[in-house]
Amino acid sequence: MLNINAPAPDRVSPLPGLVERARNRQLSLIDLFQVTEALNASGQRAQAGEVFKNWIAFNDTNPLLHLAYFNYSVTLAQTGDLAGAVEALRACLKVNPRFGPGYINLGRALEDCGQARQAVEQWRAYVEATAEITPERLGHRLMSLQHIGRVMEGAGLLDDAEAALWQAIELQPEKTEAGQHWTALRQRQCKWPILVASEHVSIRQLLDAMSPLALGCYTDDPMFQLAKAYRYSKALVGRPDLGGFPRKPARRKSGTGERLRVGYVSSDLREHAVGFALCEVMELHDKGSVEIFAYYSGEMRPNDTTQGRIRAAVDCWRDITALSDIDAAKQIAADDVDILVDVNGYTKHARTKIFAYRPAPVIVNFCGYPGSMGSPFHQYMIADAHIVPPENEIYYSEKVLRIACNQPLDRKRPIAARPSRAEAGLPDDAFVYACFNGMQKITASCFSRWMTILSQTPDSVLWLLAGDEDANQRLLKAAEQAGIAPERVIFARKAANPNHLARIGLADLFLDTFPYGAHSTAADAITMGLPILTVPGKSFASRFCGSIIAAAGVPELACASPEEYVARAVAFARDRESLAAIRDSLQRQRETSVLRDIPALARRLEELFWQMQGECERGETPVPDLRNLDVYYEVGAEIVMENVEFEDDRAYRQRYAEKLARWNDYAPIARDRRLWTE
Repeated sequence: MLNINAPAPDRVSPLPGLVERARNRQLSLIDLFQVTEALNASGQRAQAGEVFKNWIAFNDTNPLLHLAYFNYSVTLAQTGDLAGAVEALRACLKVNPRFGPGYINLGRALEDCGQARQAVEQWRAYVEATAEITPERLGHRLMSLQHIGRVMEGAGLLDDAEAALWQAIELQPEKTEAGQHWTALRQRQCKWPILVASEHVSIRQLLDAMSPLALGCYTDDPMFQLAKAYRYSKALVGRPDLGGFPRKPARRKSGTGERLRVGYVSSDLREHAVGFALCEVMELHDKGSVEIFAYYSGEMRPNDTTQGRIRAAVDCWRDITALSDIDAAKQIAADDVDILVDVNGYTKHARTKIFAYRPAPVIVNFCGYPGSMGSPFHQYMIADAHIVPPENEIYYSEKVLRIACNQPLDRKRPIAARPSRAEAGLPDDAFVYACFNGMQKITASCFSRWMTILSQTPDSVLWLLAGDEDANQRLLKAAEQAGIAPERVIFARKAANPNHLARIGLADLFLDTFPYGAHSTAADAITMGLPILTVPGKSFASRFCGSIIAAAGVPELACASPEEYVARAVAFARDRESLAAIRDSLQRQRETSVLRDIPALARRLEELFWQMQGECERGETPVPDLRNLDVYYEVGAEIVMENVEFEDDRAYRQRYAEKLARWNDYAPIARDRRLWTE
């Protein structure tokens, strides 16, 4: 909640004296804020509330009475009295019906009480009351619209959320928060084209607002992805004050026999794709070599078996959800962690600012985010040779170190009994193409390719993971417009993970999405013996699935182009024996493949951690390369708006080189190690 308080004095008078002064109107509003802040800071919130209550009761003619009510509501909320906070905020707005922060906080308090509808009504009231906008009211109106969008999204009212967010975008297009959520919502709903300009908002402004993760679903441009991450880091983290946070030097560990302390920071160490990926890795870490700390920043999951296994496997589990970024960083520093692994990257519930304080000598980007962080404090990234071949290291600001396959998996995950096709809602005799990627990964071009495949294989169906009902209907309508009977597109409803794994193998062929392909979903499909056809591009997100099929022993399922992808998908349906041979190959290699060699993966990670430690001890820790990324962003934005879906690496690099040359003709660009080298 917003708090309007003056600086607190060093000492506070005894409570009876303060109450007496409040009743006799001998306590100014500034004095009131000072003493209550001091009481709150010392943990005496009940006493602070008593002072507020008496001041309000006997100073009802004060022209700033609404501010007293407002701050009283903050104190009440801090004591857990949400009902009292709601009453105080309503009194605040009764005194001053135009006070924007009161509407914002009243809506948040009502939401916290489970009254989402009433919360939205408060924000709408302020939106409607601010037809005449002043600079101050503009900010509050914008915040109200963003809150409406957030709550509507949480309630599954996606069209309403999108409408509210669009109002916020048109109000201030240069503010990126609303646009970031708006584009992600449209991707989830398969609303194509994703970016739509208006009289007040340009495509470039919407592109600027897009998050790095959403951008990965929008374009296969790793250079622009890096530049976007760089800009996002600057906006998200800024330049935190590091004055009270001295840089930690490396503690000498190499050759001493002392264990290396490795910390994993994540909101997803639970029943989540990341939790499934890391669970067995945590169990297999060599405790004679590394000491594992888990810093969890997500929701509490008391009956979560995956989280329970991780907690049992690590040496130290710390829940940092309620800690501020700087306090979490202080805890990590106090634990003397040597290697700190950022498992979230720029995904939901990320705590990126923790890493900006450099609470450990070495910071690593691994597992949770498909791309470069573009930050000055992520020094290493762990990937593999398929995702980041040496020639593609120019697209990453971190030093790239490699494991055999970037997708860990949990071989102990339970799998239910396999259902019949009829039980899964599938026809027995059809060739079943499937894609279990999230709908945000389905682009108009990708769906068009699928319709082409279906049109050339009349005895086939397409099996998709269901989204919300509006999105499902939108895809059925798009299929019908492409000349495909809607009943040939079948949706798999949500199911518990063991049941979902069991049904995957009912399909004949998994059709990957582009440019953001299957990641853990691909590992699940391969685990269940389902072949995957993919088109590796240039970006991390587009090359991930190619890494998985290579690690599973079937690299031949990677296609050189979208056209080859369509042709091979059609050919497999017409020659099912050729596909059966691939399924047999998957089955034969299942337990011996690189993909399932998790003990080797755990050992390789430990080798890399010790390599980082040795480099740190020798003063050789890499410095992230952030040169010219503002220029690459501008050039990349031009290229993305040209809407080239797929091109080979040579053509892609040539396009950048030509535009960089034109930029250099106007204002010289300093040479770098990327695409501006000559």
